[in-house]
Amino acid sequence: MPAGDQCAFGHTQEQILRAPGSGITFRAMTDLGGQAPERELLSGFLDWHRAVVVRKVDGLPLADATKVMTPTGLSPLSVVAHLAAVELGWFDETFLGRPEDQALADHGNFQLSPEDTVESVVSEYHRACERSRAIVAEATSLDVLSSGQSRSFGHVSLRWILAHMLEETARHAGHLDIMREAIDGTTGD
Repeated sequence: MPAGDQCAFGHTQEQILRAPGSGITFRAMTDLGGQAPERELLSGFLDWHRAVVVRKVDGLPLADATKVMTPTGLSPLSVVAHLAAVELGWFDETFLGRPEDQALADHGNFQLSPEDTVESVVSEYHRACERSRAIVAEATSLDVLSSGQSRSFGHVSLRWILAHMLEETARHAGHLDIMREAIDGTTGD
């Protein structure tokens, strides 16, 4: 897509390639065609949804970002905090076998701390995504099995982790889409 042109969703290439204020960049969907190598394809789609997640809380005041929107107690910001924790949980802890980061246990359970702000949680998510990207880039193959074990699935391949994170991130991006529309009417990717 030439610079300045709009995609089918009404975004310019510049809007597609960077999530505001997050430092998260990703490929335009047109670059993720059916001929992209598997690692690039999975990583690119995951990055697309990661950026959507960040855009859903971009510009929200803390009161709106922490507003409980579901009967189970989810808020937009708690969903982003959860996604930061699961990025580290799957890539760092399960794939690499590193010890669990207890500081993120609450975030993994969708719980915010009183010190959390939109900026701090988005920054935490950004750092977790960067760490995940580095782990994927350093792996010799998507077939490599995790050093740690999933409670439900045992040792899993990096391919499985990427597919799972794509599913989880996309699912929560959908939750955030509905929450953001309910807060201020903002829609779209």
